[in-house]
Amino acid sequence: MNEHDSGAEAGRIQISDAALRNLSVQDFARLGLEELAYVRPVVLNGARAFAIHAADGTPIGAAPSSQLAAAAILQHEMEPVAVH
Repeated sequence: MNEHDSGAEAGRIQISDAALRNLSVQDFARLGLEELAYVRPVVLNGARAFAIHAADGTPIGAAPSSQLAAAAILQHEMEPVAVH
């Protein structure tokens, strides 16, 4: 048995549905700030690219493919999420 078998990863915060409903816009934007980064397709200098943003929307990078963007996020010990 390892830390992943318990159903909750070490360092993860569990938030109830009621608590999530009562978060302010600012608190919601900061939720996962250091753990999540999202990837979305963009046009950068006339070419298709994939922008990388922190959970609060702050741009933190770009990559030529979604796979490279995800790899960069994982390399920085964050979890990539896609935005459609």
